[in-house]
Amino acid sequence: MSKIKISAVSYTNTKPFIYGIEHNDIRNEIDLSLDIPSDCAAKLIANKVDVGLIPVAAIPHVPNANIIGSYCIGSVGAVNSVFIFANVPAAEIKTVKLDLQSRTSNNLAKVLLKFHFKVEVEFTTDQDAKTDAIVLIGDRTFGRKADFAYAYDMGEEWMKFTGLPFVYAAWVANKAISPTFVAAFDEALQFGLAHRNEVLKELPQLSNFDLDDYLFHKLDFDLTDEKRKALGLFLGYIEQL
Repeated sequence: MSKIKISAVSYTNTKPFIYGIEHNDIRNEIDLSLDIPSDCAAKLIANKVDVGLIPVAAIPHVPNANIIGSYCIGSVGAVNSVFIFANVPAAEIKTVKLDLQSRTSNNLAKVLLKFHFKVEVEFTTDQDAKTDAIVLIGDRTFGRKADFAYAYDMGEEWMKFTGLPFVYAAWVANKAISPTFVAAFDEALQFGLAHRNEVLKELPQLSNFDLDDYLFHKLDFDLTDEKRKALGLFLGYIEQL
């Protein structure tokens, strides 16, 4: 029986999931690759993998997309790793440099700036451009808030805007996956979440970022009905951009 090919994000926020997979027999049933979010999505869209932990903004571009399992990368309010960093207040932002690694965060920034902050903004992917603000996600944001005059946590701003939690990435398949496999995969992910203290011991200690708070309190991994509602709302806003 051929292995199920899975692409997962390589950031710290995925470490509990990876720990669970590596400490479960399911590792013998899968071929796992670790990638940046945009590459996870590209592989799934191109049918190079069967399942990806992909940025949710990419879901409409995945053929036969279906979310599997009970877990995701999400937050209920502030997440502390998905930011609009700015040199001016949000109301004065005119130009924004997008993050090349994630489609979801770039779209979330666009949605928040247009519908929440109600500003008209020009966006660029030119990483050398001088802009009022930048979108930055993942481990590269750790300890960076003090580097900017303003730091807008997009999980927190989305909650202010909608009253809902947010889903940044979900486990998405591009074909039918056996319910038996999905149940076993869920079990592996749950094991990893239950052993976050062990995960923390394996991570490098940071003097300017609280990894314990991040993995236990800022990130929220359950794919709840409220998160599914938020996902539908977010995808609807993207269509209006």
